[in-house]
Amino acid sequence: MSSLPSLTTLDDIRELLKNIPGPDLESAKAATEREPQLTKPAGSLGRLEELSAWATAWQGHYPPSMNRPNVHVFAGNHGVVARGVSAFPPEVTTQMVLNFENGGAAINQICNSVGAGLCVEAVDLDNPTKDFTTGPAMSEGECVEAFSFGMNVIDEASDVACLGEMGIGNTTSAAAISLALFGGSAPAWTGPGTGIDKKAMALKAETVAEAVRVNTPAMKDGLDVLMCLGGRELAAIAGAVVGARLKRVPVLLDGYVSTAAAATLRGVNAHALDHCKVGHVSEEPGHKLLLEKIAKKPLLNFNMRLGEASGAALAVSILKSAVACHNGMATFADAGVSDKD
Repeated sequence: MSSLPSLTTLDDIRELLKNIPGPDLESAKAATEREPQLTKPAGSLGRLEELSAWATAWQGHYPPSMNRPNVHVFAGNHGVVARGVSAFPPEVTTQMVLNFENGGAAINQICNSVGAGLCVEAVDLDNPTKDFTTGPAMSEGECVEAFSFGMNVIDEASDVACLGEMGIGNTTSAAAISLALFGGSAPAWTGPGTGIDKKAMALKAETVAEAVRVNTPAMKDGLDVLMCLGGRELAAIAGAVVGARLKRVPVLLDGYVSTAAAATLRGVNAHALDHCKVGHVSEEPGHKLLLEKIAKKPLLNFNMRLGEASGAALAVSILKSAVACHNGMATFADAGVSDKD
């Protein structure tokens, strides 16, 4: 495909979002026509049937494929950590990136088990965002740069892109983004993150509320919210969602942080996340609420809250099964099995 557009301003992204491609209707039609012919009662595979149709529509070819799933873990550092909102210091982000690269993290094991490639995407770790209780986390240029980075890392040969993150302090960012986009109360969107105590949780909720209050005058839409309250890894995730759409790659979002990052796009174009599914619902309390707001039903609920794209990667096995059943099952005619009258 041709190279992706060059972006220099948030308005460039807004314009891009106005013209993102829709699903391949011919591929979707082919899936819809084959499904009733397979040797099973209609609808008996439930959401697996929906997932195979979704995959082929957004891959832009029929039959669907699921041989090259890729997992992207975006890492970034947050200035707001200095306020005591996390149980871990910011240097853990860099240390965990090294652990990913050395194969020692949970996501490495899950990727190996489901046959997914792993791409570790560190986004300017030596340059944390600003403390967003004092103003925007990023300048417009910084946000666009991170967004463009994420947009360009997606491999168009991928059958699905699983998007996750690593960044100490980024559940504070996710909570602030969710509050800014959907309202409500800061405590309702704020969770334990890496495992903070009740006192730190109260401070975290206060921080979320203050961040939204301070930045409200500058936030007119979801991209402004991303710039003011996000992190570089969140901006990169949002960019990856758009890059995947342009490259005909369906997306599996991971937990609270990646879903919040993606939700900023929906604030600009209501159909921006049509090519996205959510791999799991996190134990972070705000994630369930956020999924309700954006009308996304997760594939799994395993009481996980690790991040690292772990829930999305785990759900790849479900996508593989969905596509395998659709492509590999015999039809009633092929198998010589009588269909219903």
